[in-house]
Amino acid sequence: MPYLDTQNRRNFLGFAAAAAGMAWGSSRAQALGAPLPAAAKFGPVKQIRAGGLDIGLVEQGPSDGPPVLLLHGWPYDIHTYEVVAPLLASAGYRVIVPYLRGFGTTNFISKDEVRNGQQSAFAADAIALLDALGIEKAIIAGCDWGARTGCILAALWPERCAALVSVSGYLIGSQEANMMPLPPAAELSWWYQFYFATERGRAGYAKNRAEFAKLIWRTASPTWQFDEATFARTARALDNPDHVAIVIDNYRWRLGLSTGERAYDALERRLAAFPLIAVPTITLEGDANGAPHPDPATYAKKFSDPYAHRTITGGIGHNLPQEAPEAFVQAVIDAGSAVFRGVKK
Repeated sequence: MPYLDTQNRRNFLGFAAAAAGMAWGSSRAQALGAPLPAAAKFGPVKQIRAGGLDIGLVEQGPSDGPPVLLLHGWPYDIHTYEVVAPLLASAGYRVIVPYLRGFGTTNFISKDEVRNGQQSAFAADAIALLDALGIEKAIIAGCDWGARTGCILAALWPERCAALVSVSGYLIGSQEANMMPLPPAAELSWWYQFYFATERGRAGYAKNRAEFAKLIWRTASPTWQFDEATFARTARALDNPDHVAIVIDNYRWRLGLSTGERAYDALERRLAAFPLIAVPTITLEGDANGAPHPDPATYAKKFSDPYAHRTITGGIGHNLPQEAPEAFVQAVIDAGSAVFRGVKK
């Protein structure tokens, strides 16, 4: 089945007609100008056991549609895709939006399981979820931690990844690379990572996680005028009993202050070589991203053809799928389409 058949493309509320505004050869693209149609309700959340987790997820769209796995980051949750998911579902896609480990209703099955936040653990969770759902291959799209996970899936399990949409590009990291100091201004932008390296930081985040998250939202997306209801929907997901442990371990692992699990050592060795990504890919960046992020020119060669980058203008910050859902949806459609697979950068 093609990733977007002709009928679905015609039916998709005018998105296909707007594709000309997202030209492949352009390094910049405007967010689609047409108003969003009334979206279907996002939800409900259901549970499925996968690997060592009982994963909470929203699944929308036809069960026989082309699968799309949408992965959120921190301090965000599945509501990053509360508009994106219904739009893709209306186009005939089977859309899966899981809570990551440590968020929302995703919980560890065993109380003895290590609360591990290293990068490869999230990717292994995603593979386990695809297996549990009986999905052989999916379009993977993500933002923040979810974009990193998507890059890892595309690099290490390309047979499971039909196409990739990654906000802020190639985000695979390594502990060794993270040992290298950055210029002072760049180090300042990672202040919370160093805060989390201390026990004061752990205690502070545990006590003030909602206020902390709101601060990150505002600094990472300085022009995004989100309301309290929008923030509250996500803030509830940070009350997960393992949330603080996962977040702290994630940032400590990056600095080599957490060793991770030996079960992931082989994966991390492969990731430390910064493997190329050889699936159809579109990378996205907002023109007002206030979070640390690489320049697109620095990672373009990490993706083989077909590949394209789009900068979404109009004051779009770090949480791009929620701030510019139409542009994100268009990227998913294009990345997974047969038309895209014939386009060279």
